[in-house]
This record gives sequence, C-alpha cells and structure tokens, in this order.
Amino acid sequence: MTNPNTKLIDRYKRMLEISRDLASTLELDPLLNRIIEAAKDITESEAASILLYDSAAAQLHFQVATNMDPMMRGISVPMDSIAGWIITNREPVRIADVSKDTRHFNKVGKKLSFDTRSLIGVPLITKDKVIGVLEVINKARGEYSETDEDLLTVIGAQAAVAIENTRLFQQSDLIAEFVHELRTPLASLSTATYLLTRPEISREQSQQITANIHSETLRLSALASAFLDLARLESGRVIYQKSVFPIMPLFVECKTTMQAKADETAIEIELVVPADMPEVEGDRNKLKQVLLNLISNAIKYNRQAGKVVVTAGFHARTWSISVVDSGYGIPEEAIPNLFQKFYRVKGMETKVAGTGLGLSICKGIVQGHGGTIEVTSKVNEGTTFNVVLPRK
Repeated sequence: MTNPNTKLIDRYKRMLEISRDLASTLELDPLLNRIIEAAKDITESEAASILLYDSAAAQLHFQVATNMDPMMRGISVPMDSIAGWIITNREPVRIADVSKDTRHFNKVGKKLSFDTRSLIGVPLITKDKVIGVLEVINKARGEYSETDEDLLTVIGAQAAVAIENTRLFQQSDLIAEFVHELRTPLASLSTATYLLTRPEISREQSQQITANIHSETLRLSALASAFLDLARLESGRVIYQKSVFPIMPLFVECKTTMQAKADETAIEIELVVPADMPEVEGDRNKLKQVLLNLISNAIKYNRQAGKVVVTAGFHARTWSISVVDSGYGIPEEAIPNLFQKFYRVKGMETKVAGTGLGLSICKGIVQGHGGTIEVTSKVNEGTTFNVVLPRK
C-alpha cells in the first residue's frame, strides 16, 4: 500500500517541476495549456480550464480547457456563475456536488456533452488584480480534499504571474517592433509635406508627392489594422464565431475580391474543390481573412501572367486549404522566419508592399482553430501554403 506521505511528497516534487515549466515560455497559448495540464495532473482531475476576466468590460470568458475545442474559446460566462463568484470574492471554491449549487453554469458542459460533478476553482491574482479563474473538474477517485485546494491555489498564484508576464512581454515586444516600423513611413510623410511647402516645386512634382503621401497613408492604415489584429490574437482576446458552411462560395468570394489585383499582372486564379467536399466548420470570417491574405501574397510574389491555384480537400479527421503560386519562390533559409512578426524576405522589401504581419496573423487564426499552417517553396518554381484544420 502506498504511503500517503510519499504520495504527497511526489505531488510537491511535481509542483517544483511545474514552477520551472511555467517559467520556460513567453507565448500565451502554450503557457495556458501547460497550466491546465499541470492543474489536471496535480489534482488528479478529469479536466481543467482557465477563464480570463476583462475588468474593463466586466466580462468573463472561457479561454482554454483540456477537454474543449479551441474554437469554443471566448464563450461568455455570467458573473453570477461559480467562476463569477470567485472573481468577485477573490476566494477559492470547492464543491462536492455542483448539481446542488444554483450558481453552476452548464452551457459549456452541454456543448461538450460533459457532465461536471465536482470542482475546485481558484482566482488568478497578480499585483492585486484578478485576471481569471483556474478550475479543475471531477476528482478521479474520491472527493477533492483541502490538500487539492491548497495545491491548486499555489499553481494559480504561479500561473497568474506567468500569464501577466507573458502578456507584458508580448505587448512590449510588439509595441517596440510597431514603433520601429512606423519610422520609415512617418519619415517619408514628413519629407513629403515639407517639399509641398517649397515654392520651386512644379505641379507635376506636387502631384507625385501627393500620390506618395496617399500611398504611405494607406500603408500606415494597413499596418495599424494588422497590428491590432495581431495584438488581439497574442493576448488571447479573440472570440471565434463557429459555423458550418460550404467551402466553394467562400473561395468564390475571395477570388472576386482579389480578381482586380490579379488582372493588373494578368494572373489567373483557379479554384479546385472536390465534388464530394463536405461542409466545413470554423469561423468563416476569420478563415476568409486567412485565405485573402494567402491569395494576396500569391499574386504579389508571382510572375506576369502567372497562376494561383486554390484547392480544398478532406480526410477522415481533417480538411485542408492549399494556395499554390507559380511565382519566384522563397529561399530555403528564409522559410523558418516567414511567420515571424514584421519579417520580409530579403530583397523583396522594396519590390513588394506589405506590413510583414499577414502570415503571423494567419498562423494565429489557424492555431486558434486547432490547426496548422505550413509552407513549401522552390526558388524560381513557386510556393505552396497548406492549411490543415480538424474536422468534426
């Protein structure tokens, strides 16, 4: 028979491992997943979840759970729920039978066909600010104990600090890069407006300078929009609106939107969807954003009279979108950096306009769907972007 003290010592050893683990990443989604897996493991629970709290809007929502489809993140939870009570009172809660608690919010459980019997919830507090709730659900054997609650409270305290540090790091990193990117267009605008004040500037020169100002203004607007999209993705505040829809009409919409741009360089856009392609599930607007970005890149980095092929496919557990172009291709050494913020392939920065954020945003949206995005390319032959998403 296992000595209870030995088992407790093992759990405390695991706590030390968790502390080191939580300090090893500065990416929010991987961090949140490590926290819930650790909480589930240390308390011997069936599932664990994190709900984040937006104090400005006074809103609480599911962010991640061990048993939850990533697409379900963002589900709003009322403040009169158990989690809402924890936020308001800043105290942990241990409940042996949630069916007897009127505060129990079971909307998520119904969607997942998951029966919640017992739970522990602890507030995530850092610098006297409540940022969310960490919950574990259904003790594997017996009932939750005071020791389980104490261990989860310790994990919650460490998790709160790790989450806040990650957010601050991402924000400062993103802002620093954004400010750096602003310098060039702002310098151009400053020079252009100064030149317009000079009396020796001809009418033709004035018109050209005005066109440059307009172009830089559009670039700044695109950069600001992309920056906000990426900031929302990295902070975990994006809410996905899941629906079931046919893929061909989405392809046609994207082709129609990009056709004028393709016509400028006589590029053909071909759509290929299997006749037996089933309806797909996801956030249609966000997947459209991904598709438009990939088609736009395929046009911008293509040859005169080139071709872009957009294909859909499916397997038993996944479905996919591929965008293939006949363009200049990407050097092998550049491929690992493509999804980094503000990265532009060397030699293309001045030839093709862009923010350097599009692929980072695509990756964030695809990962938010629980999918992957990959690229293969050969110089002077073309590039293929392949998005693979889970199929229900």
